[in-house]
Amino acid sequence: MSVFTFDPDPPRVASPWLRSVDSDKSATSSPGARVGPAGRGLLSDYGVTRLEPEPQDGPTEYKLHLLLRPRRKYERISTATRICGSTQARPPPDPKTSRAATVGPGSSTTSIQTRQDRLEHLTTQLLWRLQQSCPYHAGTASPGLVIPQLPDENVALDAPVKLGKLLPGLEASRGALYEIGVADDGTLAGLTKDEMDESLGTLRIMAASLGCNVEVLRMLVVGDCEWVESDATEGFGELKSRRVSHRAKLWVAEALVTPDLRPRDEAQSSAVRMTEAARLTETLPDPKQGPLTSDQLRVTLTGPTTSGKSTLLGTLSTGTLDNGRGKGRLGLLKHLHEVASGITSSVTQELVGYNDDEIVNYAHSGVESWIDIHDFTKDGRLVYLLDSAGHPRYRRTILRGIVGWAPQWTLLCIAADSSAPGATSTSLDGLGPTGASVDLASAHLELCLRLRLPLAVVITKLDLANKSTLSSTLTKVLSGVKRAGRVPKIVKGGPTGHVARLRVSESDKEAVREPLNCMKTVDDPFSVVPILLTSSVDGRGIGALHALLQGLPLPSTPTSHDYIGAALNPEQPACLFHIEDKFSLPASYSLATSDADQQTDLGTVVAGYLRFGSLSIGDKVVVGPFPSGDDDSHGTTPDERIGNGAVNSYGLSISHPSSAELSRVASRNAVSASATSGEWYTASIVSIRNLRLPVQTLTAGQVGSIGMVFDPPAPSKQQDVVANEAGARPSTTTPRLRKGMVLAVPSQHMVSSGLSLQAVSGLTAVFDKENQEVGSLTVGSLVNIYVASVRSAARVLRVSRVQNGENGDACDVVADEIDDMFGLAEDISGESRVCSAASTDDNIEIQLELLSTREWIELGSRILVLEGGSKDKSGLEGFVGKVVEIVE
Repeated sequence: MSVFTFDPDPPRVASPWLRSVDSDKSATSSPGARVGPAGRGLLSDYGVTRLEPEPQDGPTEYKLHLLLRPRRKYERISTATRICGSTQARPPPDPKTSRAATVGPGSSTTSIQTRQDRLEHLTTQLLWRLQQSCPYHAGTASPGLVIPQLPDENVALDAPVKLGKLLPGLEASRGALYEIGVADDGTLAGLTKDEMDESLGTLRIMAASLGCNVEVLRMLVVGDCEWVESDATEGFGELKSRRVSHRAKLWVAEALVTPDLRPRDEAQSSAVRMTEAARLTETLPDPKQGPLTSDQLRVTLTGPTTSGKSTLLGTLSTGTLDNGRGKGRLGLLKHLHEVASGITSSVTQELVGYNDDEIVNYAHSGVESWIDIHDFTKDGRLVYLLDSAGHPRYRRTILRGIVGWAPQWTLLCIAADSSAPGATSTSLDGLGPTGASVDLASAHLELCLRLRLPLAVVITKLDLANKSTLSSTLTKVLSGVKRAGRVPKIVKGGPTGHVARLRVSESDKEAVREPLNCMKTVDDPFSVVPILLTSSVDGRGIGALHALLQGLPLPSTPTSHDYIGAALNPEQPACLFHIEDKFSLPASYSLATSDADQQTDLGTVVAGYLRFGSLSIGDKVVVGPFPSGDDDSHGTTPDERIGNGAVNSYGLSISHPSSAELSRVASRNAVSASATSGEWYTASIVSIRNLRLPVQTLTAGQVGSIGMVFDPPAPSKQQDVVANEAGARPSTTTPRLRKGMVLAVPSQHMVSSGLSLQAVSGLTAVFDKENQEVGSLTVGSLVNIYVASVRSAARVLRVSRVQNGENGDACDVVADEIDDMFGLAEDISGESRVCSAASTDDNIEIQLELLSTREWIELGSRILVLEGGSKDKSGLEGFVGKVVEIVE
């Protein structure tokens, strides 16, 4: 996610009672430090006389009271003679401008606000505090505040409050902490019991209007007070007034306000106990609330380095032309070395919307964030654009964009002046003298065609090309596309200098009409390859590219049996989410615990795409596969991280591994992956975002981020004994996720039969006649495999031919019993290690063994196998096949 809309470390909800400035002892040492909702504590338990001053920012709010009426006058208050209200400024949306004025002997709190005005003002403050602990920064299109309903003065204070719909944007909030009876400077002023109950009732009304719950964490006596009231009595037939003195204790309370993220069934059962069943439907959020538009297209920009991918993405998303020196790409870069070198090394995402003929990007006057793009594209199309690296050094990032994210369409960017290999100085400097002869453009084109990706070719830098170089580049692209059996369609360029337009013109739509109509008439619409000529400097072709993105056909909604029928693969989960990114930020709210330094939240946020099925807030899911506990240690050096199966990536320290380097990797992973206990963790979904828009449900084929809370692991009896002897609590740290894992909901049959998802330690893949070079792989050799979001090292166990669907005998070599892989050269003859070319029409079958971790690999899915690269190759020369068998 972009750093401009996602804060990886928002302020944490931490109780000031546990970090008070004048506390001489730790609050955790006192058994009464953490008080439950119904509990009572003593001030002496904390060893404090006042709290830290109220922080100006963050999710903690100090309030003298939350009364909607003036306070009574007191004759004596033991906690203070004079307590001032709020003097600190508050950022927008609403500064705190009207706190309680003065509380002391003979004083009262008087406000010119009406009760409704004060309630709305207090609710706005609560919303701002809740947003402070939210990692996402919503745009201006967020819906306005729901007006809270003023309580009836005759209703009991403990009466149930009708819970409203959760305000969009608060799903990922970690909550807000309210210290009631506390002044802004930390003075423990206190309230009488009736005032405290009334204040807590007001807080519940405020929270309910935002769709939040309130939990009272602490309730402490801090002093006492006296006041005098007039009491009318009747004597000798007339009323007499007498002054009656009252004494009471003063209380302070700490309350946690958190978004209500319970599933519908649980929320209903809870609400039934409080309110009438007939009113539930109106108050509970609909768990099936999805994105504003379902027409969402996922597109990856790929191509060789210096082909202008990032600059083109900047032009599409901002509507501004480049200055010819990469100015348009600066806002997309994540790392300083990318700015200095001009080479992209990471995946960047942007969003562009189309509503009728209107283009909705950052050039739109009402757009400040992705939330605004959603709002202005309610009935149109959203195009999710991913920019990937192009340099062979970042091969894993290239393949992550075109394989891991499973794009629905791919834009292959090739510079118009790239007809000569290593044409640019940047390419020569990056690849070195030996790599100057590498034709990266052809390598990228060949890889996209082998993967059979829905493809459009964008010829960039048209302003730098002459007739000769452009003709040579187009010839190379056309011959490659035709050789793959696909239909190229050249889109004639549009006018120049109109990038800043916010509409798709009729001339642009006419330019792309022929390839789009051709897609509708052929049996396979993805066999058509549009070819556009563009320039991000003078604007040629940019409008036509917008028109093409708006009109490209969507693939059909994916299902669990797209790859293989139910007869061959019956045990599929109900839904499957591929994890492509993760954040350390807990998605659930952090409770104010007795130990502010210890992480007790088992939540995390993962990003990726939903392969099939649907996910809703409140769903119970399984996440994995995780390695065994012994293998899940954190490595501090590259070697330790490589040997650690939890990260599953030798590439952390080896950007472009050769065969010799892969052999050294295998020596650290000589034991193949095997069945492990605790491969799958259970969790509950607490928040969902579809392209940063908060939603209740994510459907098949959509991209989103999932906030989930892991269920605490059940410790074994032996662990309980050890923990009790050591006086420690069970571990509550978040399980360490990695890219390539999956999040799934087991099918009903799996739940009823007790079956669980099964990770694999090996697989068998078949390659057709277009990948005959795969037969040159030797048994025992090491390769890199890419299957969906899985990236792993593997060892070749068997190479054989498949004739008419049956395994041939000509070159079967099985090496399951190989103990010493370094003795392969002596044990296996050259004739048996290389499959003989009996027939070029035969398919080739390869059996592979995973070397690092067990993975979830779907039967029938596409696999890409790459050998170790070398300096005179692009590193993208791979073999594309299909998984036909998996080994548990």
